[in-house]
Amino acid sequence: MDLEGLLLGENNWTFMLSIAFRTFVMFLVILIFLRILGKRGVKQLSVFELVVILGLGSAAGDPMIYKEIGILNALVAFSVIAICYKLLTLLVFKFKWLENVVEGKEVYIIKKGKFALEDFSKETLSKDEFFMEMRRNSVFHLGQVEYAILEISGEISVYFYQTEQTKYGLPILPDSLKNIVYSFEIGTFYACTFCGETVSYNQEHAMKCTVCNRNEWVKASNRKISF
Repeated sequence: MDLEGLLLGENNWTFMLSIAFRTFVMFLVILIFLRILGKRGVKQLSVFELVVILGLGSAAGDPMIYKEIGILNALVAFSVIAICYKLLTLLVFKFKWLENVVEGKEVYIIKKGKFALEDFSKETLSKDEFFMEMRRNSVFHLGQVEYAILEISGEISVYFYQTEQTKYGLPILPDSLKNIVYSFEIGTFYACTFCGETVSYNQEHAMKCTVCNRNEWVKASNRKISF
């Protein structure tokens, strides 16, 4: 086995030093360009900003390891990306509709303790992911939440009811969602596992959700908020 060929390919040890130098230079260039683009480039990324970072990474990668590609090539690419970023940032600031196209807009996921189904269905966020994020915000059940908003950054902002205003709601702990109810007790509150609609059962109430037309229920909770 040709160990040297396996490690170096068609290059030699001298070019390894060149790669080290190129990588160091491109590392500095990336830092400088991120500084030029501003602080938003290194915070939670929007889709637009992620495209910029990927573009910088792609432009920087080839000159690091391919000797036929010069560093100047990457600098030209970086300059074009920076100009496009700055120009589009100005346009987005001036035209709100363009901001919605480029970065999207905030979406209500929960309204008044229930899923905003029309808005939620448009997003790629799954319920499991959403429940996980809610649990990370110390949410025990949806009746504690007045509004939950999916921000353009992908983060979820949660606005709680005051403790005394807490409603019955769909519990979101993993075990709670598995406890589907098949027999109902009069006067007990139940929550639809699909939309979060909550009702108090009585003999006249057909246990089919009037909001989403589903019939899978779990016992609702009215546990108060505790931080």
